[in-house]
Amino acid sequence: MRLCVFTEPQQGATYDELLAVAQAAEALGYEGFFRSDHYLTMGNSSGLPGPTDAWTTLAGLARETSRIRLGTLVSPATFRHPGPLAITVAGVDQMSGGRVELGLGAGWFEAEHTAYGLDFPDVSTRYDLFAEQLAILDGLWQTPDGEHFDFEGSHYQLRDSPALPKPVQRPRVPIILGGEAKKRSAALAVKHADEYNAAFRSVAESGQVFDRVRAAVAEAGRDASSMTYSVAQVICVGRNEAELRQRAERLGRDLDELRANGLAGTPAEVVTKLGEFAGIGADRVYLQLMDLTDLDQLELIAAEVAPQL
Repeated sequence: MRLCVFTEPQQGATYDELLAVAQAAEALGYEGFFRSDHYLTMGNSSGLPGPTDAWTTLAGLARETSRIRLGTLVSPATFRHPGPLAITVAGVDQMSGGRVELGLGAGWFEAEHTAYGLDFPDVSTRYDLFAEQLAILDGLWQTPDGEHFDFEGSHYQLRDSPALPKPVQRPRVPIILGGEAKKRSAALAVKHADEYNAAFRSVAESGQVFDRVRAAVAEAGRDASSMTYSVAQVICVGRNEAELRQRAERLGRDLDELRANGLAGTPAEVVTKLGEFAGIGADRVYLQLMDLTDLDQLELIAAEVAPQL
């Protein structure tokens, strides 16, 4: 099981704070540093100093790290047109030497669209945009060098595109999808995704999501080993009960609730729960670090949890 650090910068973070977390995660041996792609804070946070653009941030981190994988979980299809997005992601992949992954979703947070003048169509239209973007990204990146790409959709039309630049990773940047894996999303995952993520669900619920994706993969005749299955969970790990309660208080969360609904507890407790996720086939875990100043927690997990996985 591979561990990634997952951050939520819209709650309030500077680039330098994100850089410190990414570099610490790299030094401690985590596989990846991922960030959300949002433009507005959620809950009670002031959001100061304000949002950072996910792909601008990742471009900077690409040049200031050397090993750790970098990506979004997830970028909304409502934020960017697919052609410019393909160029941006390929460029960051080049800047990183081939370490980028793209998590893509349909978008859901209406308030951030209103706040920054972004269109927010109905859910059916958003999903159509999302499906067309996946086809375009896949098509642009996988078009052979020297050939051109055309696409005729309901929302996007590309004509005689040179399909450049190409990412370092071939045939394309890995794509991460997620959600409940209902029929349409499972079909998109089979066609376009390298990884399927079940975020902030119980072990049992995550297992049901994975089973639906596995069934769709099998029905399509796709190699079962070609799909990675992952989960995302908030973390609150402490050496003892006092340290755990301090961390939970800083997050504004009840420790018992975190134990029930996240990865909370002593290293031994967290190893046990990660074992349960491994039992349903989770290959990768995104550890949601809400307190970006708490690098000690990352060190604790690297020292006492990771070696037991």
